[in-house]
Amino acid sequence: MRSKKQMSGQVPMQPQTRVRARFGAVLTASMSVLSVEAVIGTIALIVWGQTQESPGLSYNALGIIFLIVIAPFMAVAGAVLGALLSAGVVMPLLVVAGWLGRRFSGREAWWWVPALAAAGTAPLALAVSVLVEAGPLTGLGGWLAVTAALAVPALVARRLLLPDRPRLSGGVMFGRVALYGTLAVVTAGTLGVIGLYAGIGYEPPRLSTERVAGTWSDGEGGTLILTADGKATATRVKTFDLDDSFEPVVHECTGTGTWGYDPGAGSWSQEVDVSLDNCPMNAWEVFGSPEHPKLFVYIGDPDSWDLYILQRRD
Repeated sequence: MRSKKQMSGQVPMQPQTRVRARFGAVLTASMSVLSVEAVIGTIALIVWGQTQESPGLSYNALGIIFLIVIAPFMAVAGAVLGALLSAGVVMPLLVVAGWLGRRFSGREAWWWVPALAAAGTAPLALAVSVLVEAGPLTGLGGWLAVTAALAVPALVARRLLLPDRPRLSGGVMFGRVALYGTLAVVTAGTLGVIGLYAGIGYEPPRLSTERVAGTWSDGEGGTLILTADGKATATRVKTFDLDDSFEPVVHECTGTGTWGYDPGAGSWSQEVDVSLDNCPMNAWEVFGSPEHPKLFVYIGDPDSWDLYILQRRD
């Protein structure tokens, strides 16, 4: 006697086909979540970078064009990396977490996933913290971030493996991740913009003529003494020119002259002009912190990101 599925023309899915479909759905879900995490992580990294002490280096237009050109290749590389992480880390994490749940509690439980992720990433986080000499709080934050980055895609993919939940295809799960992931990205970006607008971003310390006066040193024997009456004395302070091939040429300047402080229109436009009798010197710009202000000039092309820095010695 023919079954109803046979009579209706529906062919039951073979076991191997079901396994491949489930594998593809889990892989799609994991890769989608990892992509969302990568975007949110990039936003967080940019916001964090804006809070760090920086001399306000000028942007390189060619660098931006280069990033635009290589963006498709970066997307492909990100997809490959996401697939490797999903197949090599997230899926084994799900398998081991499921086995541990059945072995020790008689059933699978979701909390085995973050617990196993935390245990597995702890040695790596500790090794990296020791290698880069990070503080305890920094190391703890990095460990929790990596744990969450692995646990979240694993928990989302785990939803596809639960027998007591309605079966979802990889396409449906991808659509859900894309929707909620877009909301998460927009929320993260909005909070970052609000935070920077509220003043969490870095700004150079606001100086004055009185605060600029003093002894500044490059830490290598070069000193610049600026007195309150406007006189300047330089000892082995480096100055920089460009040769015919646009490479910086270093000179050591020793001499006397005058100086002046220009407050500019804001903290980013402050300048200290030093005029010496026997060597030209570019205007010094300001960064650092209120407790430890710094003066700097660019070495050669500003787009090279090379700086010559003087710090308050007194």
